[in-house]
Amino acid sequence: MTIISARNVNKYFYVPEELHALRDVSLDVAPGEVVVIIGPSGSGKSTFLRCLNRLEYADSGEILIEGRDILDPKCEINEVRAEVGMVFQSFNLFPHLSVLENVALAQMTVRKRSRAESEKKGMELLTKVGIADKHAVYPDQLSGGQQQRVAIARSLAMDPKIMLFDEPTSALDPEMVGEVLDVMRNLAREGMTMVVVTHEMGFAREVADRVVFMDHGAILEIATPKDLFTTGATHDRTKLFLSQIL
Repeated sequence: MTIISARNVNKYFYVPEELHALRDVSLDVAPGEVVVIIGPSGSGKSTFLRCLNRLEYADSGEILIEGRDILDPKCEINEVRAEVGMVFQSFNLFPHLSVLENVALAQMTVRKRSRAESEKKGMELLTKVGIADKHAVYPDQLSGGQQQRVAIARSLAMDPKIMLFDEPTSALDPEMVGEVLDVMRNLAREGMTMVVVTHEMGFAREVADRVVFMDHGAILEIATPKDLFTTGATHDRTKLFLSQIL
């Protein structure tokens, strides 16, 4: 059983010149599975992640989310996105809204919840990510790690079945990385389906069910963390990558 199924996904960019960003990428993700995607910069990791909720439109192939083909022009993509939370490198919080208002807004507009219900759930989630005491402050009064935890709470407020993380710690100071990874570890323990693009190999080793290595727009290797980091990678390009960062 799969909750995400990608088949032979291709993506091209044409500015400033043609770039074959994704090359026949295929990947299945089971409900409750944590898949971590690693690879060098420019390998297509983030492009693939963005294709999974159609922030980027794949040029060919098939992407099924809970059996719905999101590349079908008839697909109501906003209905699908309501089930797929996404956390970016940048926090994308509304600077003129308080922390709690940031978490409540989408619930009211998309899920049609009352303000009281949205704020109640928002406080529960801010408590979950360890930042309830900051509910009344504004984003620019928070550290980067705190803002990213608010962004995670905001995504969780929509009750998604899938969470996509696009290098969620890359914009953080080193001492703030741990607090965000702790939240993600807790989500994994609770059974959230997660696809995570990251350079945090410790997180991949500890939390992932499978690790996917990408380079030049293609998946070169898929393995368990034990097989990849302990037994050893099988693809020469994966071995070279890991030797440079571990």
